[in-house]
Amino acid sequence: MEKKGILVVVSGFSGSGKGTIMKELLSRYDNYALSVSATTRNPREGEQDGREYFFKTREEFEEMIASDALIEYACYVENYYGTPRAYVEEQLALGKDVILEIEIQGALQIRKRFPDTLLLFISPPDARTLEKRLVGRGTESMDVIENRLSRAVEEAEGIESYDYFIINDDLNTCVEQVHRLIQGEHSRVSRSLELINEIRTELKEFQKG
Repeated sequence: MEKKGILVVVSGFSGSGKGTIMKELLSRYDNYALSVSATTRNPREGEQDGREYFFKTREEFEEMIASDALIEYACYVENYYGTPRAYVEEQLALGKDVILEIEIQGALQIRKRFPDTLLLFISPPDARTLEKRLVGRGTESMDVIENRLSRAVEEAEGIESYDYFIINDDLNTCVEQVHRLIQGEHSRVSRSLELINEIRTELKEFQKG
């Protein structure tokens, strides 16, 4: 029986290091596919269209919403972010575990549409570390950083909706923990019902013989 891929949502405060964790996970293991989100925000230095994000105009993004080309979308710090449907469905069918790096609004939309999605929330060890990481990136104005910290206060209220809460203090430890959680999910009984029923049928055949 072919192994079906698992849909995994990874969220976290801006500055939690979730993007770095995802890149490291993909570089170490070949069974993951990272879904590239669409966004209306401007590219940061070094980012390429189709690699970090599909960069869209507001009009293009709203057309994707209207044509049901997204499995989730949300507005975050005055920009749209969303997950294109076609790539996700294709990779799951190929048996890949598809990781969506999205924020909390989108995560909850995904859970409603796909109830067996695995939800992981990444956090720094404390709020002071989060602020230092945001300032240390040097990519955004203090106004934007303050917006992100305000947003983090709201996001902290929804963490209970996730399956696992993971502290990103040491990158290597965090990457291995995420990998183990995802792979362990494949052994969950609810994901193996088809195989379990096959084994039951075969056992009954032995009984008859």
